[in-house]
This record gives sequence, C-alpha cells and structure tokens, in this order.
Amino acid sequence: MIINKILNNNVVITLDDNGKEAIVMGKGIGYQKSKGDIIDKTKIDKVFKISNKDVSNKLQELLNNIPMEYMDLSSEIIEYAQTKLDKKLNESIYISLSDHTYSAIHRIKKGISVKNAILWEIKKFYKVEFEIGMKAIDIIENKTGVKLPEDEAGFIAFHIVNAQLGEGNNLASDITKLIQEILNIVRYHFGIEFDEESVFYYRFIMHLKFFAQRLFSNSVHNGDTDKELLTIIKSKYSKAFECIIKIDKFIEKQYSYKLTDDEIIYLTIHVAKVFKVSKVQPE
Repeated sequence: MIINKILNNNVVITLDDNGKEAIVMGKGIGYQKSKGDIIDKTKIDKVFKISNKDVSNKLQELLNNIPMEYMDLSSEIIEYAQTKLDKKLNESIYISLSDHTYSAIHRIKKGISVKNAILWEIKKFYKVEFEIGMKAIDIIENKTGVKLPEDEAGFIAFHIVNAQLGEGNNLASDITKLIQEILNIVRYHFGIEFDEESVFYYRFIMHLKFFAQRLFSNSVHNGDTDKELLTIIKSKYSKAFECIIKIDKFIEKQYSYKLTDDEIIYLTIHVAKVFKVSKVQPE
C-alpha cells in the first residue's frame, strides 16, 4: 500500500486496487512520511474502507480532531454490535459514535452528566441495542478507566438504532410523513397547538420516531403487556386513549399495522402529557 495523503502521524490515506480511498490507522504510521511512501504494514492497526465518499471525508475530518484511541473504542463497540445484531450498520456510525464517545468521556471527566430524556423508551423498545450500550460502557471503562452512566448506554443504543436504518432517503421520508400524520391527528382531535419547546413534546417525537422505525423495518414489538395496566391507563387518560384509538385505526388502514397493547399504553401516556402542556386553539 502506498500513502496517498497524510492526515496526521497516526492516520494516512491510501487507494485500493479500484482507486477508492481507504483510511489506514496505526501508531506513528505517518510519522516522517511523505505522499508516495510505502505504508509500513507492521504499524497498521485498522483499515477503514468507506464506500460513501461523504462519510469518508467526514471521518477523515473527525480523525484530525480526536485521538486515534477513540476511533479504536468505537470500532470495537461497532464490531460487537454488528455481531450481536447479525447485521451490518450504516458506515456513518463510525463518525457519530466516535464523536459521541469522545465528548461523553470528556464530559464525565469534567463532572458533567447529561440526562437521557428517552432512556425508558430505549430500554423498553430496543432491549438488544440497550444491552449493546451497556456492553459499550464496560468496553469504555476497561479501555479508559472512565465509567459512563446508564444514560450514556441509552445514547449509544440510539446511535445503533439509527445506524440500522441504512442510507436510503425514502425511509427517512416515510418516517417523517408518518410522524406528521400522527401529530395532525392529535392536534385536530384536541384542537391544540403543541408547545414544541416542552420536554414532553420532545419525548413524544422521539417515541414516534422509534415507533415509525419499527413499523417500516417490520420490527414488531412483542412485549408482555400487563392487561391490568392497560385498563388503568384507559381509565386514567380516557381522552388521550380516545385519540390513540383514532391513530390505531388510521395506521391500520393506511399501513396495515395494528398497534400492540404496549404501544397503545406508551402512546396514550405521551399524548396525555403533551396535551397537558399544549395550548388550546381558539374557536
């Protein structure tokens, strides 16, 4: 392999047989080297062949701003996640997870802890991804000595969830459309305007995003629903429950998908909280 570009002492760029860039990492691999020099294979730790040019460029930019160790950390977590999920993740996760891991570790070292507002949704609906997030916490502690809180396991799980979506714009468009349709049903059912600065609105949007991802990826949630809890929720939040029944009927008609009892429970709670902080439209 020949050096095509040097990013720093530890990262160089080469071209494969098809003329596509590959990012090569290793301690001192670019030290006192020049373009055209042969790469010392004994110093190679990682080779990234990113097919998406935009992702490759962003990754190179990131590697110029964070130590190589954080890319190694993220790479280990991603490899574990792909094995656990038995699927390849979107290449962009190398950027998002490395950047997040770097920032999270530095925040904790400064005594700054960020609460994850959607942690309970992640735990409930993305159990495997959250388990991966908890494993990532262990990997990070073993490598750096820094113990990240459970909230960060949720954030890592969120990156993994997003990375399973693939690169297609159609899916993102479908998800956005479905979220907007549900918001409109809630808006017109209650005659309200949402307080988009509210934490309850944020949580509702994130919950809808997760729900839409599951629907369009045919990943049905089959939890063990507490029927007594469903009855309590129906009674306590009767107005919100009526709205969810409308949503259920709409989704079944338009998307041939029937809400599970768990989804009805969580959506009802979210809608009730969003309604409480929203403004009633003038008649």
